[in-house]
Amino acid sequence: MTRKRIGVLVSVAVVAAAGIGAGVAAAVTGGGSPAPSVATSGAPGGPGYSYYRSIMGRYDGGTMMGGGTMMGGRSWHWMMGTAGYRWMMGGAWAPGWMRGGRLPAAMMGNRTDMGQFMGRLWADAPGPRVSPATAAGLGTQVPAGARVNRPARTITFTSTIVNLAVLAGPAGGPDETFRIAGLVNPTITVPPGARVSMRVVNADHDTAHGLAVTTTGAASSWMPMMTAAPAFRGSALWFLPNPTSAGMHAGTLAFTATTPGTYHYLCPVPGHAQKGMTGTFIVSRAR
Repeated sequence: MTRKRIGVLVSVAVVAAAGIGAGVAAAVTGGGSPAPSVATSGAPGGPGYSYYRSIMGRYDGGTMMGGGTMMGGRSWHWMMGTAGYRWMMGGAWAPGWMRGGRLPAAMMGNRTDMGQFMGRLWADAPGPRVSPATAAGLGTQVPAGARVNRPARTITFTSTIVNLAVLAGPAGGPDETFRIAGLVNPTITVPPGARVSMRVVNADHDTAHGLAVTTTGAASSWMPMMTAAPAFRGSALWFLPNPTSAGMHAGTLAFTATTPGTYHYLCPVPGHAQKGMTGTFIVSRAR
């Protein structure tokens, strides 16, 4: 089995383990719902496990690479069962590298961007979309009630109602970045207790992107989807797939910034945050 094929299969499993179903608009954490996590979705028998078996069974006709081997001579077939699901979920049953670190080089598929595979696989998924023209407007929209300092690249809110539009990977700007109010990866400050709504649009034509507000920074893990828990309930949208002629996929994070502190917003798709797709999210009284 080639390293590239291993990387592709792992990316399929990661998406499944993140709890993202083909018919759920790919953005499962909008509207204040909690993001799937190791603690809540690792138990076999639930809808996450059913979806995992479905997508893994579809890959290569359910043969799992014709009985290839991986890690100690074990067959790929074991990944269809509860042991494989638990392993891919990165829970207490998983190897240490899956729980807290970078994936082994052999699983990165010759440096293939997993986001490109994920974006293509779910490109036709149902769900909210916006036109390119609408997306471009959202990317420059100054939020109501916000003070924007363009030289410093900061957006500061004094109101406890926070509404932001976020473009992921937009054209005309640096690769692997967010655009908010016309700024690249700005620092965002909101007051404690703020009710935050972040409308995210994937404007990148060939790569999946998402957005998560976490307690960990970009360098903490190559795969935040598996290792970076959302800082607040509902503060993660694991990924939005590639745009199509039907429009650009959109989703909304909705959460309450309950605890003061310095956090990070980042793209949880493997490798993207470490390439620069991240910024600072501060919960503090404005000065």
